[in-house]
Amino acid sequence: MNEQAPYQAQETNTTLPKPPRTSIKKHLHSFWEIIEFAVIALLIVIPIRMFIAQPFVVSGTSMVPTFASGDYLIIDQISYRFEEPARGDVVVFKYPKDTKKYFIKRIIGLPGETVEINGSAVKIYNDAHPNGFILDEPYIANQSANFSKTVVSDDSYFVMGDNRPASSDSRFWGLVPKKLVVGRAFVQLLPFDHLETFPGEHTFAK
Repeated sequence: MNEQAPYQAQETNTTLPKPPRTSIKKHLHSFWEIIEFAVIALLIVIPIRMFIAQPFVVSGTSMVPTFASGDYLIIDQISYRFEEPARGDVVVFKYPKDTKKYFIKRIIGLPGETVEINGSAVKIYNDAHPNGFILDEPYIANQSANFSKTVVSDDSYFVMGDNRPASSDSRFWGLVPKKLVVGRAFVQLLPFDHLETFPGEHTFAK
């Protein structure tokens, strides 16, 4: 009887195949595309944020009924580099007593003018109106009684909130130097039913 040799298992190599070089290059290319996109986005967004426009969320009730607390605005930071702020513009500025804080108010008095407040009436004296004229302010819903007379110095503005009884403004702490003006309200984004450009802006008759 022939004796069979015992079965011997044959060893096999189980080494995993290396990923193709083209796949690695493809992933690296995608990664660098993402990095490149992020850098380009930052180069575009940062200058816009610093020099052209920036978001601003209204806090408090000093501008009611024009704006309510929580309203979301975009502030135009570039226009005042080419033109002077006008009476009736709604502006965001650094609070002169603490420049880390930002306020939103309406420009009432311009450089070189005199602003006289007699009760709820605001009277402006300037070269064109040496006897003064009383402002027509249709945006005011809540009046207050104040009595003061202020000469507006060069490169400064007299500002007031539309909600006069609830506004801390030039009546109490003085003028706003032009260098502290960040910009004017350009777009209101929120709430959606108040979406508009140059929100709250009022043009006074010359």
